[in-house]
Amino acid sequence: MAGLGLLLLGTGVTAFGIAVPSVNPLDTTDTFTESLNLPSLNTASRKEPVVLFQTDRVKRTDTVDGFLHRMGVNDAAASEFLRAQAVAITLFGTAQATWLTVASTDQGELHQLTARWVNEDGRSFTRWEMSRQAADWLVTQTQAPLLASTRLNGGVITSSLFAATDASDIPDTVAVELAEIFAGDIDFRRDLRQGDRFHLVYEILEADGLPLRNGRILSAEFVNNQKTFSAIWFEPPGQKGDYFTFDGQSTQKTFLSSPLTFSRVSSGYGMRFHPISGNRKAHLGVDYAAPIGTPVRTVGDGRVRFAGWQGGYGKVVFVEHRNGQSTVYAHLSRIDVRLGQSLSKGETLGAVGSTGASTGPHLHFEFRINGQHQDPLAMVRKSEAVTISQTLRPQFEAVATAQRRLLNSAQTLQQALAQGR
Repeated sequence: MAGLGLLLLGTGVTAFGIAVPSVNPLDTTDTFTESLNLPSLNTASRKEPVVLFQTDRVKRTDTVDGFLHRMGVNDAAASEFLRAQAVAITLFGTAQATWLTVASTDQGELHQLTARWVNEDGRSFTRWEMSRQAADWLVTQTQAPLLASTRLNGGVITSSLFAATDASDIPDTVAVELAEIFAGDIDFRRDLRQGDRFHLVYEILEADGLPLRNGRILSAEFVNNQKTFSAIWFEPPGQKGDYFTFDGQSTQKTFLSSPLTFSRVSSGYGMRFHPISGNRKAHLGVDYAAPIGTPVRTVGDGRVRFAGWQGGYGKVVFVEHRNGQSTVYAHLSRIDVRLGQSLSKGETLGAVGSTGASTGPHLHFEFRINGQHQDPLAMVRKSEAVTISQTLRPQFEAVATAQRRLLNSAQTLQQALAQGR
């Protein structure tokens, strides 16, 4: 384990997201006791109050008074001042990830409060601070870039992907991204087996050392039914990044495997009995069952050819792709794009609904080539992948080598922890 520690230190990894084993090897060591002469902590002998620093994440149900009370602050003037600030709306009553650091005395008087939250660009944060100045408060606000730290983690499938990631304290957003990366190779509803395993390297974006949001997965490896799938993130300077296998093949094909995240096909392509007329009729698309409001994304880069209401389709969006290919997204509850708008693969264009000729909430999805309907599931499966060019090959190999070392470290650490349980 000492050798493993040296190896991991050499990788530059700042933290590890794998749970500590339940068996502590230090439990068997001898205990030594020594008396120390420490200064008295008797509060009666002190002239100045003790200032305590505490940091906690704001909960969705928190109010100004409720949060300060939880932090041991009993300062009516400070509460009144904070409630009167416009920033209080940003800090409390929203789902936004916000950390507050409170400096208060042991008597409950607030000296300073610092808030940090992620900006809209996703790569920087705002630092807002109120500090006591005699009988008044000084308010400052600054912005700074989020700093990325790296986490190594892994898990073993016992029932589902989310059960395994929860057991390893992997955030849900990272788990969803993991499934997205390998969606073209693994059906996470049908293909998972007990004993399948995975390990990954991902970013945590921090503000002053506090984790504000999850970054992207930098590399991952998934062993499904004894077959190994790998992916690493590669983003050349000035170009769009993507996930590639270690031999330079893109894991993300021209089209996404589905217009919904974790979707369920409720009606496939081909002949069926129509749910409204009852007649046997060709179904020229695929239906995905999902709750109303579920985001719908374009499966590939393209341009909006139509966005509005059209007969039985209800609210519908048509997207034109290259080589005469187009896709259709029907029965939407809302449309988030406009005619002629350019879309990138994965960009949200609307939400699941039940408009038009529909018997319940779902997305009707079609794939066409030169106006002729095709089986959408077959088309997205056989869409071509991108290969790293020879010009970028040296840069890619350097990234691949570094990520291979980190993935090997994650796997070794996961195995060591599993053996210690």
